[in-house]
Amino acid sequence: MQPIIGITTYGRVEKPSATAHYDRHFAVPDLYVNAVRRGGGVAVLLPPGEREWERWLDIVDGVVSSGGTDIDPQNYGAERASSTEAGDAERDASELALARAVIERDVPALFVCRGMQILNVALGGTLHQHVPALGFGDIHRDEQGGWAFHEVEAIDGSLVAETMAAATATPCSGHHQALDVIADRLAVTASAPDGIVEAVEVAGNSWCLGVQWHPEVSADRDPTQQRLFDGLVSAARQRREALI
Repeated sequence: MQPIIGITTYGRVEKPSATAHYDRHFAVPDLYVNAVRRGGGVAVLLPPGEREWERWLDIVDGVVSSGGTDIDPQNYGAERASSTEAGDAERDASELALARAVIERDVPALFVCRGMQILNVALGGTLHQHVPALGFGDIHRDEQGGWAFHEVEAIDGSLVAETMAAATATPCSGHHQALDVIADRLAVTASAPDGIVEAVEVAGNSWCLGVQWHPEVSADRDPTQQRLFDGLVSAARQRREALI
């Protein structure tokens, strides 16, 4: 039986998409769904606002925490910088709770971009609110703030390197925030040429990986990126089989 992979969605008004009949939508880019399906999983969407994420984890076999808007800095004890986007309190609360539940129950999970930041904050870490403000340029977005490709270097033997079957990759990136203080439960396992943390793993969990880049964007043509979804689906399948 195919494992079920839950994918978190944008907030209700995070990405404006008003129609003649509705002006609020829960949505996620189809690239996430496509990558999960190529990996052999069944994709279901997990919208923010659920009060009992534990119930979701009784249903899904694995989780993708997707990208999106900035996390409210209050969640990691900081004042909002002028560069920080207006957040979504409902989404923040839901995904922070989900991340903690995923770790506690050892559910296989892939945390993407904002998702990796959620993972760090959920476990007690903090964020740099604007990478360009650090003073060494910005290789993580193009001049218009869109996608950029840059090299990442993973530690040999790490989950991310073994899953990609490569210690070096050139994935797609599009973020302006990054991990600052790393949560105690996390191990840094990949970085960019400028030193920005690009991947983290959760010590003691069977398959839990955060990447600062967007593997879904190039997964259809870059095997190193599709393997991240393949690895998640494989771990979810093993978990499902172990519970039967």
